Amino acid sequence: MAAISLQGITKQWGEVHAVRDINFEVKSGDFTVLLGPSGCGKSTTLRLIAGLDSASAGKIEIGGRDVTRLPPAQRKISMVFQSYALFPHLSVRENILFGVKVRKEPARDFEARLKRVSGILGLDALLTRRPGQLSGGQQQRVALGRALIAETPVCLMDEPLSNLDAQLRQEMRREIRALQQQLGITMIYVTHDQTEAMSMADQVILLRNGSIEQNAAPAELYAEPASVFAARFIGTPPMNILPLAESAAGMVIEGSEGRAILPHGGRPLQLGVRPEHIALVERGIPAIVESIEYFGADTIVGARIGAAPLLVRVPGQLSLAAGDRIALDWETRHQYFFDRESGLRCHPA
Repeated sequence: MAAISLQGITKQWGEVHAVRDINFEVKSGDFTVLLGPSGCGKSTTLRLIAGLDSASAGKIEIGGRDVTRLPPAQRKISMVFQSYALFPHLSVRENILFGVKVRKEPARDFEARLKRVSGILGLDALLTRRPGQLSGGQQQRVALGRALIAETPVCLMDEPLSNLDAQLRQEMRREIRALQQQLGITMIYVTHDQTEAMSMADQVILLRNGSIEQNAAPAELYAEPASVFAARFIGTPPMNILPLAESAAGMVIEGSEGRAILPHGGRPLQLGVRPEHIALVERGIPAIVESIEYFGADTIVGARIGAAPLLVRVPGQLSLAAGDRIALDWETRHQYFFDRESGLRCHPA
């Protein structure tokens, strides 16, 4: 039985659809990420699961129970928001216990539950402090503690790390993932950051314009993108998408004099190839360097093949400058093809 199931979920205001016909299941104990750009419907989907918004159509099940019309308090979930929403006048201890006290749960269990949660999150020495005396990461742990002490089987998180700096986000990603695995919680996590999705998730649901673009494990999403949108949303830098054109030799990158990528085709196509799969070679497809970005471990070369700009990711530092002529190549197994009109992936013979 799936821990969470969404069946035909739609949310609209008048003629505007925030989400349209959403269908997916989350297995018990899995970490699922709702990923996509701003306005794609990921937070709305989370709010529908939580019961903070009501669905216009469809059904939501949690633990096999239809909760579509139930209020949040009856759905047996906990939630962590982008804003920590801590009470500034209450101590860490009182903030963590606030929810269970409001729900009037048995007070005899409070100390044991608080000790367990504060021990897991490393908050034992901070219980008497107030939020203003804590760092951003410590405040995030308190917000997590308030969710965990509820001891619900499902936890929903809405961009909980967006207010933290890059290094702290990386640390908190590891902590949240380890915590989820340790406690066996079913978690749905909303983010626009593909690094968070790829590093944390068992399952990634990529949303676009209120609909699911692709639902897959992180490795599959990277290796088998279903569309140009999915291919470019996953990966850093994103996949290069190069238009193909007919030539005497076959289909070549538009505006180039390089080798034929495909035999003569029957429809407009685009070639996809990831920057990390492209190599600088002695003899290959001619290109002109347009920019160089050095990041220490690797260098991102901005280049142009014919009319098509592309990025190349190579290890270490290169002695190149804008205007230099180079040759590029890649293995055919790293080539992807997309229909130029629909943007969907295709497999030309």
